[in-house]
Amino acid sequence: MEKYKNYIIAAGILILGIILGNVFSGGDSETTHAEGEHNYVQDPVTQLWTCSMHPQIKMEEPGNCPICGMELIPMESSDDSSENIAANEIVMNEEAYQLANIQTTIVEKASADKEIRLLGRVKPDERRLYSQVSHIPGRIERLYVNFTGEKVYTGQKIVRIYSPELISAQKELFEAIKSKDIYPQLYTASRNKLKLWKLSDKQIDAIEATGKVQEQIDILSDHTGYVMNRNVELGDYIKAGGNLFDIANLSSVWVMFEAYEADIPWIHINDKVSFNIQAISGKTFEGKITYVDPFVSSNTRVAKVRVEVNNPGNKLLPEMYASGIIQAKMKGMENTIVIPKSAVLWTGKRAVVYVKVPHEKTISFVYREIELGQDMGQFYIVQDGLEEGEVVATNGVFRIDASAQLLGQKSMMNPEGGKVSTGHNHGGMPMGDDANADGVDHSKMDMSNTTMEGETDHTKMENDSDHTDMNQRITTTDAFKGQLEQVFNAYIKLKDAFVGDNSSTASTSAKTLLNAMKKVDMKQLTDHEAHNHWMTISKEVSGSASSISEISDIEEQRSHFKHLSAHLSKGVKLFGVNQKVYEQFCPMADNNNGAYWLSLDEAIKNPYLGAKMLTCGDNKTVIIK
Repeated sequence: MEKYKNYIIAAGILILGIILGNVFSGGDSETTHAEGEHNYVQDPVTQLWTCSMHPQIKMEEPGNCPICGMELIPMESSDDSSENIAANEIVMNEEAYQLANIQTTIVEKASADKEIRLLGRVKPDERRLYSQVSHIPGRIERLYVNFTGEKVYTGQKIVRIYSPELISAQKELFEAIKSKDIYPQLYTASRNKLKLWKLSDKQIDAIEATGKVQEQIDILSDHTGYVMNRNVELGDYIKAGGNLFDIANLSSVWVMFEAYEADIPWIHINDKVSFNIQAISGKTFEGKITYVDPFVSSNTRVAKVRVEVNNPGNKLLPEMYASGIIQAKMKGMENTIVIPKSAVLWTGKRAVVYVKVPHEKTISFVYREIELGQDMGQFYIVQDGLEEGEVVATNGVFRIDASAQLLGQKSMMNPEGGKVSTGHNHGGMPMGDDANADGVDHSKMDMSNTTMEGETDHTKMENDSDHTDMNQRITTTDAFKGQLEQVFNAYIKLKDAFVGDNSSTASTSAKTLLNAMKKVDMKQLTDHEAHNHWMTISKEVSGSASSISEISDIEEQRSHFKHLSAHLSKGVKLFGVNQKVYEQFCPMADNNNGAYWLSLDEAIKNPYLGAKMLTCGDNKTVIIK
C-alpha cells in the first residue's frame, strides 16, 4: 500500500506543476498556437531599388541603372498596394513627375469650332466682264480709247469707223424719208436697221438733219468699266461682231480664296469671312461665301472659295493679295469631345493618348488607343476612346511613353507590350559599354550655376560670361570627349547657317546635332557630379536643337539657338572638345538683351544678326582644348 501511495503523490505533484505552469505563462496553448500561425503567414516586404536620375527603373536587387549606369538606391516604401495599382499602369513618383514636366488636361465636350486661315486674290466679278464689239463692219479710222486700264462710260465714243455698208444704209434712209408719208413702214424699217447697228436715236436724227451721207461714224460704248484689253489698232479692218475692247466693271469684285481639302468640310455658303488686303494696311474687309468649288485641283489639292464684295471707290484691284479668316463650325457637332493636339502620339495608323488614373496617392497613367475625327487646328475631335471628365497628359507624353517601353508595357511603338532592351538605349540614345573608372582623376566642379537637384539656372548661365572656372575642368575619357567634339562640330555648322541667314540649312544642321547627341555615351561619366551636369546639359541642348529643326521662322530659331549655346558652352568648358574655342558675345542680340555663341574663329561673325550686323560683338573667353 505504501508503494501505491507514493505513485499517487507523484501524480498529484505532476498535475499541480502543469496547472501552475499555465497560470504563470500568461495564456493557453491555443492562443500561443494562433499567434504562431499569424507570424508564419505574414509576407515579408520586398525591398525595391531605383535610379535617382531615372525613377521609372525598379529592380528587386541592388546594382547599376540599365540606362545610365549609376548605382541604384533603395526605393522608399509606399501605400500603392492599397490603391489597387493595375499591371498596365505606368507609375511615377512625384520627383519623376516633376522632372518630366508632365502636364494634364481634363477631357471636355465643346462645339466643333475651328479658325481657318485662307490666302487668295482679288478677281473681277465674272458677271461684270464685257466685250465691246463693233456691230458695223469696216475700217478703224480713229481710236478714242488708246490704252489698257482707261475707264470708259456707257455712251462714250470709243472708235470712229469707215463702213461702205453704213453708207448704203444711209442712202436707203434718205429714199425712205422722201416717201415716208406714203410708205411709213419703209421709213421705220430704215431707221431700225441703223438702230440694230447700235446707232443712237441722236446719231440717226443728226444724219436726217444734215441730209448728207456720213462716210464715218462713231461707235459708242455699251458699258461702264475699265479697259482690260485693247484688241484693235488704228487702220484695222473688222467684221460685224469683232471685239474692240474687253471691259471690266469693278463696282463689285470677287475675292477668290484657296482652301485645302482638309478644311473644305468646315466651309459653308453664307459663312462670314474677315480678310485683309496686303496693299491696304489697317483696314479689315468682310464678306460672305457665295460659292465653294465642287472640284479639288489635282496639282495643288485646293478648292476655290468665293467671297463677293462691294468695291466703292474701286480700292480693291484685281490680283491684289488677300488673307482671310473664317470662324468655322462643323454642322451637327455642337457638343463633342475634343482634346489638345499635344496629347496625341501618332504612329501613322494609330492615335495614342495616356490617361491619368484617378488614384489618391499614386501618380500613374495608362495607354489608350483612340479614334480621331476632324482636325480643329489646336485640337482634335475624338470619335471614340475617351469619355468626358477623364484626364489626359498633354505635355511630357513622350517621356511617359518612354517609361512604358522601358517597363515592357504597351507603348506607341510597342502596342503589344513586352520587355525591350534598355542596356544601351536611352530614349534612342546609344549608351555604349560601361567606362572603366579606375585611375580617372575627377576634379572638383564649379557648382555656382547648378542647384542641388541638377536644375540649371538658365538666366545666370546665359548672361554671365565667366560662369565656369576653366581651372576646374572635369577629366573624362577620350571616347566621351571625342563624342562631345562631334556634337560641337555639328553646332558650328548650325552657327554658320545662322550667320548666312539660312533657316532651311539651320533646320538640317539642328537635326545633325541631334543625331550627334544620341551617340554620346553618358556611361563614360562615372563621377556622380559629372553625370548630373551632363544630364542637364544633354536635356537642354537636345530640346533646343529639336525646336530649331521643327520650325522655319529664323528669329524663333535664333531664340532657341541662344539657349542651346549657353548650355553647350557649359559642356565645352567642363569637358573640353580637343579644340581651341572662342566664346563670343553681342550686346545687341536678342532685342538688345545680349547673347553668347561659340566659334572656332577669333573673327566675329554674328549668328544672331547675320548680314544686318555681321561683325557686331567681341570675344569674351578663350576655352583652351
